[in-house]
Amino acid sequence: MSNMHRIQWFDQQIREGNFPNSSRLAEQFEISKRQAQRDIEYMEFSLHAPLQYVAQRRGYVYEDKTYVLPLLYMTEEEKKVLKFLAHRYRQYNYENAAVVNRIAYLLDRFTEEDEDGRYNRLPVFEVNPMLLQNFELFSQAIRDRLIVHIAYHDQAEDARFRIWPLKLVSRYNADYVVAYCEQSRKERAFRLDGIGRAAVTNETFEHADVEAKEDQAISRKKPFIAKVLLEAALKSQAWNGYPARPVAGLLYEIEFYDADSFIQHLLVTEWKRLLSPKWLRAKMREKCSGALERLNEDDGEQA
Repeated sequence: MSNMHRIQWFDQQIREGNFPNSSRLAEQFEISKRQAQRDIEYMEFSLHAPLQYVAQRRGYVYEDKTYVLPLLYMTEEEKKVLKFLAHRYRQYNYENAAVVNRIAYLLDRFTEEDEDGRYNRLPVFEVNPMLLQNFELFSQAIRDRLIVHIAYHDQAEDARFRIWPLKLVSRYNADYVVAYCEQSRKERAFRLDGIGRAAVTNETFEHADVEAKEDQAISRKKPFIAKVLLEAALKSQAWNGYPARPVAGLLYEIEFYDADSFIQHLLVTEWKRLLSPKWLRAKMREKCSGALERLNEDDGEQA
């Protein structure tokens, strides 16, 4: 049942002078007292309800009786997007992690779902429709333990696999499904944006037969190292989320996994020189040259 149904009931109980509390809310909707308390906190901090606890009556009232619950309506598609965003935000464990994790908590309140230990989170800045579709598909397959056929493409391979999806994880600004691959007979991580087609079968697998080890599956791929001369010394061991090690002076070794994402980062941040690797310099030069050519074409058309 939607947490908004519970909140509306709680609001009505306050207006009727019944002094509701977390125990009564939990009993009414057959939920845990902890979840009931989270609903009350959501009312107070997200809906700005002027709640006041009256110790003598062991329940809540409104300090401002003119307060009205905001009208909140959300489509199922919007809930799916928020669920995906919450999934990624909760994995964030770099700079300002506490703030980002708080955002994940607030997003969860809108998705009407409890926390699930299978999902960790990392920040996202846009939602690709195919990525969202794969996220939803594998979420369902993981819950029902269903075998999935996938067509997978990345820089190293283009093949079809039959997999047992175990967990969804986010690492290094990319989303993965950790699965047992029947062809290789071992666990591995597949990037969601590398899965072109996924078909969920009606065949089930026993979860006890295989244990997901997402950190090991993803760590098989070593990070790339870029040597970058920065404008100023870093105050932490990360450069806007990318792990960084000082070499000499303002020269740092920066770890990254996805070249395109790192190039986008370079385009919007301040730095002096990109010393290595050569292939990244060439890719960066090509990116910038293409942008300049397009700008020059625009100047010609205007002339």
